[in-house]
Amino acid sequence: MTEKPNVRVGIGVVILNKDNEVLLGLRNSSHGAGDWSFPGGHLEFGETVFETAKREVKEETDLDVSEFELVSVFDEMCYMESDNKHYLNVSVVAHYDGGEPKNMEPHKCDRWEWFSLDDLPNNLFEPSEGTLSNMKAGVVYRPVR
Repeated sequence: MTEKPNVRVGIGVVILNKDNEVLLGLRNSSHGAGDWSFPGGHLEFGETVFETAKREVKEETDLDVSEFELVSVFDEMCYMESDNKHYLNVSVVAHYDGGEPKNMEPHKCDRWEWFSLDDLPNNLFEPSEGTLSNMKAGVVYRPVR
């Protein structure tokens, strides 16, 4: 009997600095390698979305963030055939208090950089691109197929 694949929940964190630049990391592991992505990771059992956001940002960048706001829910289905992965991505905006991001997980991320919202890289990770699209359209969720 083949086990039915599970849907995973991924949390993305939009961090904007005082210059209205967004923090993105260049992925180098798992699906989406070579794409730029918001910090984030898997929702763990017993954690809230905001607890996951805070923990993942600290683990990946060593930054402290707070004051979260839900901004996007996005179905990531482009890796279903290639990696047998379906994610429900939940994105939040977090208040950024300052400091420089550090690459705390170099096996997962090549580097962190700030990008102007008007000059983003072309190779955005699908959930990050979907989040920005939802934010621009002023909607939290749009079904994608």
